[in-house]
Amino acid sequence: MDRRNFIKSGVVVAAGAALSGMAPLSAQDTSDKKESKSLRVLLINGSPRQNGNTATSLAEAAKSLKAAGIETDDFWIGTKAVHGCVACSACGRLHRCVFEDDPCNELLAKIKAADGIIVGAPVYYGQPNATVLALLQRALNANPGGVSGKPVACLAVCRRGGSTASVQCLNMPFQMLDCILIGSQYWNIAYGMTPGEAAKDTEGMQTMRRMGANMAWVLKNLHADGASPIPPRERFAMMNFIR
Repeated sequence: MDRRNFIKSGVVVAAGAALSGMAPLSAQDTSDKKESKSLRVLLINGSPRQNGNTATSLAEAAKSLKAAGIETDDFWIGTKAVHGCVACSACGRLHRCVFEDDPCNELLAKIKAADGIIVGAPVYYGQPNATVLALLQRALNANPGGVSGKPVACLAVCRRGGSTASVQCLNMPFQMLDCILIGSQYWNIAYGMTPGEAAKDTEGMQTMRRMGANMAWVLKNLHADGASPIPPRERFAMMNFIR
């Protein structure tokens, strides 16, 4: 194409764009990037002590999230009596728990709305405290799709022992729900007895910050333009050992 024809074709393109109410191609914003989404992580404080060492550990992880531009939402399970699952199976139909007098359904809604989840629990007799386990079992059973595919980190705080077993216990339901488990430079644990004492555990607090940074990194990559969704599940092939 000679110079004259090149100029002529440019004029035609510009005129056509003007007639259609559009700017010429050279003036258009050709970016197809999606509007950035505000990402939010739910911090579940599973301790009956609202401002104890579990809260201290969650707050340390939140520092890294906030530094990365990730919003956080604190949820304290409180000190009210909590029901255990009674295997009524009504939640499969209602997609919520039949017990309305404890925080389960509120927690369920917050899990569903969050982009990522961090669960913190104190260690009782080598296990996560029973209250947080009861709430998680019921909430996740009522709406497993509300958490599927999301990044989740679980942490445990103890005086001396039982921390790794407690983290493993907390991880179990999320492992079977297609969640992405977030780790750190060490197991997600911190040590302390009296409220706030965990802040003196320098390695534990560093572990919490790194865990939060890893959560932020995974979230940003999951929600980046062009990111692939989690692979679809096969039809569930349930097999009992006793037939």
